[in-house]
Amino acid sequence: MAIEVTQVLLSAQSIDGAVRKHAEESLKQFQEQNPTGFLLSLSNELANNDKPVDSRKLAGLVLKNALDAKEQYRKYELVQRWLSLDAAVKAQVKGCLLQTLSSPAIDARSIASQVIAKIAGIELPQSQWPELITTLDTLGYVCEEVSPEVVDQDEVNKILTAVVQGMSASEGNTDVRLAATRALYNALGFAQANFANDMERDFIMRIICEATLSPEVKIRQAAFECLVSISSMYYEKLSSYMQDIFNITAKAVREDEEPVALQAIEFWSSICDEEIDILDEYGGDFTADSDIPCFYFIKQALPALVPMLLETLLKQEEDQDQDEGVWNIAMAGGTCLGLVARTVGDDIVPLVMPFIQKNINEPEWRQREAATYAFGSILEGPSPDKLIDDPNNHVKDTTAWTLGRIFEFLHGSTMETPVITHENCQQILTVLLHSMKDVPNVAEKACGALYFLAQGYENMGSGSPISPFFKDVVQALLHVTHREDAGESRLRTAAYETLNELVRCSTDETASTVMQLVPVIMAELHKTLEAHEKQNELQGLLCGCLQVIIQKLGSAEPTKYAFMQYADQIMDLFLRVFASRHATVHEEAMLAIGALAYVTGPNFSKYLEGFYPYLEMGLQNFEEYQVCSITVGVVGDLCRALEEKILPFCDGIMTQLFKDLSSNELHRSVKPQIFSCFGDIALAIGENFEKYLTYAMPMLQSAAELSVRASVADDDMSEYTNQLRNGILEAYSGIFQGFKSSRRPSSSCLSLLTSFSISTACTWRRTCKDEAVMKTAIGLLGDLADTLGSKAALLIGQSVSSKGFLDECLSSDDHLIKESADWAKLAISRAVSG
Repeated sequence: MAIEVTQVLLSAQSIDGAVRKHAEESLKQFQEQNPTGFLLSLSNELANNDKPVDSRKLAGLVLKNALDAKEQYRKYELVQRWLSLDAAVKAQVKGCLLQTLSSPAIDARSIASQVIAKIAGIELPQSQWPELITTLDTLGYVCEEVSPEVVDQDEVNKILTAVVQGMSASEGNTDVRLAATRALYNALGFAQANFANDMERDFIMRIICEATLSPEVKIRQAAFECLVSISSMYYEKLSSYMQDIFNITAKAVREDEEPVALQAIEFWSSICDEEIDILDEYGGDFTADSDIPCFYFIKQALPALVPMLLETLLKQEEDQDQDEGVWNIAMAGGTCLGLVARTVGDDIVPLVMPFIQKNINEPEWRQREAATYAFGSILEGPSPDKLIDDPNNHVKDTTAWTLGRIFEFLHGSTMETPVITHENCQQILTVLLHSMKDVPNVAEKACGALYFLAQGYENMGSGSPISPFFKDVVQALLHVTHREDAGESRLRTAAYETLNELVRCSTDETASTVMQLVPVIMAELHKTLEAHEKQNELQGLLCGCLQVIIQKLGSAEPTKYAFMQYADQIMDLFLRVFASRHATVHEEAMLAIGALAYVTGPNFSKYLEGFYPYLEMGLQNFEEYQVCSITVGVVGDLCRALEEKILPFCDGIMTQLFKDLSSNELHRSVKPQIFSCFGDIALAIGENFEKYLTYAMPMLQSAAELSVRASVADDDMSEYTNQLRNGILEAYSGIFQGFKSSRRPSSSCLSLLTSFSISTACTWRRTCKDEAVMKTAIGLLGDLADTLGSKAALLIGQSVSSKGFLDECLSSDDHLIKESADWAKLAISRAVSG
């Protein structure tokens, strides 16, 4: 098959869907019927300077996709197809690609380099195409694509020689020097042997330091990027260069353009990260066994480094944006200052405090904000009331943020010296409530500070310093939610999140105020349902608020019974909310219904008929899998609340859960929860669960086998594997506990015991050290003995791995694992003696 490839490539980018689809089909057919001609046509198109740039770019992209894929099986297939091509064909394709590197079209050169890198990733491990190493323009892409293990040291030396020659100050072509500097950044991972050699390392570092002084901004920036990479890759080799590096970074931070200065600051942030990690791992106790000792570069540089960073805090922009994505020198310097504080601890305080004291009361807003930012970065500084009363919004915004940081990290029941006392709490609340009336970005930060202030009294029980002001704070937050500008800077969301935290951490003294909130929030939710315009975000916030209130009032008997008068009306509101069919609202409403089920208990059964269609809808929502996940959790809540009263709905629920497990569309994170939900259902309906075992067992066993394969195949899967295992074990535990009330163990149950439970629980012990999985696994052994008596105890006793697992858990440092092991030991002993 032969086609006019230029026109087809252009048509494949047409805005007309029909034209585009026809062209894509033509390309696909060409590839299938004549793969050699396909590759040659595309490479010739890419290399031809007379062709349109758009067709050349797409030719390169299609070529690239013909060599690589995300799916491993497909990638392997494409690699083998390339390797099996005739050598002359491969040579012709590669020749076209190398020719394209000299094309005047930048886009064509760029995509050609990427395709070359893909081929290099295939051929260099096979010791093919060695002449590629001499091509400087492609080295950056090649080093990204190829693992250092497949390139021998001679080839590494060729790479570095080519790169360093290109970086040299004597190189007159700035494009070449920039390409070489960027290539070095990608090649640093290959250079372990070169950095181990003092002479070679000195030469490389000298060339990089020279490049930081280049007249070209992009070359200076790329050179500092190399230093940042070296700071983490070769930290232990930097001692003799640190003085020179400090001098060039200080010059860049103080005098250079922002992209360069940001990278210079990033170098010191990276050094902080390295030293924090080393100190966290070894605690300063370095021995011959330590991988890398801490050289205390930050501590040594402190007297000069901290003043340099404090200077950056004064470089704010006049109209700097409040968006989270903004990043400038002041922000980078403040972040680095915080890392320095974490690295050296108290040593930073005497260096920063004079700066704060000097600038906090200055008339220039930049000085006041810089002082406040410095205070927040090290979590030390003057009292809140001296900071908050300032005419400039930037200062007030940063001050409120600083207070939030203080309350988050230096406030709470575990603190030996409390930051917040009964004496200053009223003053602080007055300051925050006043700030909540300010412009949205300041008010939002004030809400955040109040959030952490309330959280610090979470476990107080009674006597919270906030309690006397609780009603005023609630009223102030409700007022914020009604501000006309509450939609700006996340203000309304922040106000409701703070209200929720205030309620969650409230004490018995304020229960009456929380109860008064119920009709208020219900009325707000009703108002959104009657409104003509959609108010999905607000409905979600109100459902979330009701959830927290329900949980709080339902946790104590007196408030629980008082709350019940509202249950019917609240449930009716939630059912109306579901009609909106909006994912975020559904998530919050589902969570709130789970809380309501817990409070109402068996009485929730009267709502099931009306609620079940929405429950089923949630379980079927594959696309918005968070909704499905939360709905599965609510099924568990319903099982615990209703117990056997859930039985009439179990056929429908189990059918949908089986469909969810069989679906390839549903996000994998939901599936461990479904297995755990099996346990909840079995625990609720007891021996009635037996009819579902025929379908549940193969799914549980298949998932168990998958978890073993996944844990072996991919370390990144370990967290998911542990979740899956925990869900499976919880399913079996619930099934066995559900059968406990049965007059006799069923044959299915005994088969379950002998075929899976003991061996799985103990086998996973060898491949998994996750505390949650170990706790559930040892608990399952106890449940088996408790449910099935002497037969189970005999099988457990005969299993060497079971005994070893039990002994291991009994001696565990984790008290939850030990507690479950004690229960398992007692259950097994009772079963044996019984």
